[in-house]
Amino acid sequence: MTIQTRNLGTTGPQVSALGLGCMGMSGMYGEADRAESIATIHAALEAGVTLLDTGDFYGMGHNELLISEALRTAPAALRENALVSVKFGAHRGPDGAWLGYDTRPSAVKTWAAYSLQRLGVDHIDVYRPARLDPNVPIEETVGAISELVEQGYVRHIGLSEVGADTIRRAAATAPIADLQIEYALISRSPEREILPTLRELGISVTAYGVLSRGLISGHVTPGQQYAQNDFRAHSPRFQGENLQHNLTLVESLRKIAEQKGVSVAQIAIAWVLSRGEDIVPLVGARTRERLGEALGALDVTLDADDLAAIEAAVPADAAAGERYAPAQMAMLDSER
Repeated sequence: MTIQTRNLGTTGPQVSALGLGCMGMSGMYGEADRAESIATIHAALEAGVTLLDTGDFYGMGHNELLISEALRTAPAALRENALVSVKFGAHRGPDGAWLGYDTRPSAVKTWAAYSLQRLGVDHIDVYRPARLDPNVPIEETVGAISELVEQGYVRHIGLSEVGADTIRRAAATAPIADLQIEYALISRSPEREILPTLRELGISVTAYGVLSRGLISGHVTPGQQYAQNDFRAHSPRFQGENLQHNLTLVESLRKIAEQKGVSVAQIAIAWVLSRGEDIVPLVGARTRERLGEALGALDVTLDADDLAAIEAAVPADAAAGERYAPAQMAMLDSER
């Protein structure tokens, strides 16, 4: 199939209209099958997906090594089209605990050196701090990445989960290609201030969580149990009454999807695609089956009536529960 492309901002690269988020292939949602993960990356590349998103702390380096193997074993023509976006800066303990962030200039260059080695590449296409480090001015972090751009180790600079003021300060320091942020039917806070700021500055969005960790995929059932090493076991939106409420929203969305002859996941992804040519959804497919379903969203056209029906079924701020537990919400500059 031929996938349409979108630009990451006025200064960034051209990428496929859908990107593949690879985090779930490294244990964030329970155990993943390595062979199927690599096959899914290959299938995405074969389908025309060019943007692969990862973080150096996903599985403590496991995800970067997985992507390296997938790229190394892919046909050369597909490998050459792939662009890798990397988040950095998170400290994690041996038990997987989150210990904070470090985006000092010296740390930025150290993180990059390790990522280049694990990925087996000579440059990173888009490099971004995973969160705002409260102890380091964003100008210093972006300035260090800019030096890596000048040296050829990084192609473009991105941001992640930061607010409008931080975006402006970063953009005044160096060209910014995109902001990575959670954006979905039930995660719409970026619409208030962040999206207008990005559009003013010519910065795009790579939207993660477009299916809200699978919550609005149509595949979650009431009472579903998750392992303790699965993010969803601790996510407020998947707990008790919150989950029950949120699944009623999904059922309302399902009625609209059935009328169009598509799946719930496809209509949810298509909604994000409809929000603007400057938005590139990242789909966190871990299997070829889920990838195929997600790619089907590219063929879904939503007219004004469809969009009005979706808005009525799932209004902004309709979800119950925050998107992260309190300790992680506190780390989000984008939510302040």
